[in-house]
Amino acid sequence: MADAKRMPMPEGATGVLVLASGDVIWGRGFGAEGQAVGEVCFNTAMTGYQEVMTDPSYAGQIITFTFPHIGNVGTNAEDIEADDPHALGMIVRQDVTEPSNFRSVERLDAWMAAHDRIGLSGVDTRALTRRIREGGAPNGVIAHSRDGSFDIDLLLKMARDWPGLEGMDLAKVVSCEMHHGWEGGPWELGKGYGPEGAEDHRPHVVAMDYGSKRNIFRNLVAAGARVTVLPATASFDEVMAQEPDGFFLSNGPGDPAATGEYAVPVIRKMLETGKPLFGICLGHQLLGLAVGAQTTKMFQGHRGANHPVKRLSDGAVEITSMNHGFAVERESLPENARETHVSLFDGSNAGIELTDKPAFSVQYHPEASPGPQDSFYLFERFVEMMG
Repeated sequence: MADAKRMPMPEGATGVLVLASGDVIWGRGFGAEGQAVGEVCFNTAMTGYQEVMTDPSYAGQIITFTFPHIGNVGTNAEDIEADDPHALGMIVRQDVTEPSNFRSVERLDAWMAAHDRIGLSGVDTRALTRRIREGGAPNGVIAHSRDGSFDIDLLLKMARDWPGLEGMDLAKVVSCEMHHGWEGGPWELGKGYGPEGAEDHRPHVVAMDYGSKRNIFRNLVAAGARVTVLPATASFDEVMAQEPDGFFLSNGPGDPAATGEYAVPVIRKMLETGKPLFGICLGHQLLGLAVGAQTTKMFQGHRGANHPVKRLSDGAVEITSMNHGFAVERESLPENARETHVSLFDGSNAGIELTDKPAFSVQYHPEASPGPQDSFYLFERFVEMMG
């Protein structure tokens, strides 16, 4: 990496990453042409790049995949967490190859182009990951031009002018626009996603969509719940009009303190009802804010499908999927909020439960997709709490 004004453009370069620091990283572009500005992070998952790219929690971010062989199983219409990608782009080591998987229907580079997302290959992703680990997640611009024409000064200005994710409310941007009932359970080979989930006798969960992954709802269904999804900005009266047996707070992108401006008052009223409440990722952070805790921006964040988390009740270790750049400060937790899980990577908080209300939350993703399924018991626990 070198200063933007001194770094020569290698022959054959059709893509570039320009960081706000002035560092310029050249490569080969794929997918859509153009440029996008956001936060550059890294993800350590070895599988599930489609799920990662379509996870709404990645809105405003450019993902560096540490696993080199991204694209080798192609893409399909089932391995998605939203209709369109929310991550701005991806940075990979190896060029995208012909897919080798019986479920593939399209190459990754073609899928990226169809969804107007930019890719950059031929990058030393180990070096970039070390830079993020040591210096924090930087702002940057990813760009692709087939003729290799780039205005580096303009791209550098874009990176430096972008305000960053701190203070940014993105839940409104990625949330659904109106409430809807959810049907469909977990995926099965040869069957797809099951149609179950609409039976009236099931406990009824109202899920607040701050940028939810679909597999969360599928797992709620698999655990025995009936699910209605509401927009992030839904009022407490709109929530209660659904006659819920419990409340779910979804994952999502952006700064929880910004989303909390409208979400926290609703969550506090939910808690007053005495009905069970379960939160994941951003939902975990919002529950923390609702009971008086504080959240802070992390230095590099946690993103991957191999994060060890210790369950404090019995010392068991769960291997989990994570995707978050903010965290709940344990020192700020009130007396009625007990820490239940802790990250074994850096010791940060990974779960809480209230001692005076039937409410709990975790910082990680028990629904996986991608990732291990060690934590499915949390969905079962929530449904059992609703009776």
